[in-house]
Amino acid sequence: MSKLNVGIIGCGTISSIYMENIQKFDHLVLLVCADLDVERAKLQAAKYGVPKACSVEELLADSEIQLVINLTIPRAHASVSLQALEAGKHVYTEKPLTVSREEGKQILETAKKYNLLVGGAPDTFLGAGIQTAIHLIENGEIGVPIGASAFMINRGHEHWHPDPAFYYDHGGGPMFDMGPYYLTALVALLGPMRRISGSTRISYPMRTIISEPKKGTKIEVVTPTHISGTIDFETGAIATITTSFDAFGGTSLPPIEVYGSEGTLLVPNPNHFGGPVKIRRKDEKEFVEVPLIFETPKNNRGIGVSDMANAILHNEPFRANGKLAYHVLEAMHGFHDSSDNGRHYLMESTCRKPVKMDRM
Repeated sequence: MSKLNVGIIGCGTISSIYMENIQKFDHLVLLVCADLDVERAKLQAAKYGVPKACSVEELLADSEIQLVINLTIPRAHASVSLQALEAGKHVYTEKPLTVSREEGKQILETAKKYNLLVGGAPDTFLGAGIQTAIHLIENGEIGVPIGASAFMINRGHEHWHPDPAFYYDHGGGPMFDMGPYYLTALVALLGPMRRISGSTRISYPMRTIISEPKKGTKIEVVTPTHISGTIDFETGAIATITTSFDAFGGTSLPPIEVYGSEGTLLVPNPNHFGGPVKIRRKDEKEFVEVPLIFETPKNNRGIGVSDMANAILHNEPFRANGKLAYHVLEAMHGFHDSSDNGRHYLMESTCRKPVKMDRM
């Protein structure tokens, strides 16, 4: 077997880039897409040349489909992924893996039961930006990693997203929406996490949608929208992280910095695949931009699916795997639990630091 047949469930905004990119990989064949709204699936299929559009039930019953890409909203991730696994199909899901830890564990256990693989976004850490930073750290360019800081601060999705309400529901908020990019990157850079502490708040209990087509609609906020915390890694490194939907206007804060015994590394936005990557060694006065170790497309979402497909086809490990996705999911809950309970959260899960990529 040299190719894998793929189906997409969920034909919302994010499906466009997946449909465009998946068809660029020689070993992936996108055969079908499905949605609760079959008409929406048909429109996406026509736009991107997908051979078939149908209901979710019909896709799951299709024996030709070997891998399902789950692009539904977060609260539907568990249900759709479990149905796909029960139907004998491998699953790659958009972030987060699920809304709850219990559901995440159930997905991993079900996959193991049927000898299937689970993968999950984000795969942006596989781009040349983060991979170049990993290369520098592993080559000792900043010495021993001591700590890191990460910042994701913006004004909230109601200002631009056509249907933003789910970002303020359970399983939403800045940590569950954007935290996977930053935490996955930090694990890729520094290894698995050991202990979490956090403080959270809901700054605005009610939001008003500014974007079309639902402009003026009120959203009740039920999940924290400003979260700050610390992470103790198994290596001994310590990181701080802030994610927020409550800050109006841009900031001058870097997305990620890594501090080492011999220098400091400026890591690019983990929501992007490219650079720039900058380093300042201990004897230098300025940061210097470092060439990326390979060329990377501006938006290469789907590279994680490609890596997973290679693993299925050749019985190899892959990087954006279920254990990594679950480890990040547990950590995101850990920030909230720590804040609610007033004490550190000790991680129960762990994962392997993803192997560095030398090319895309």
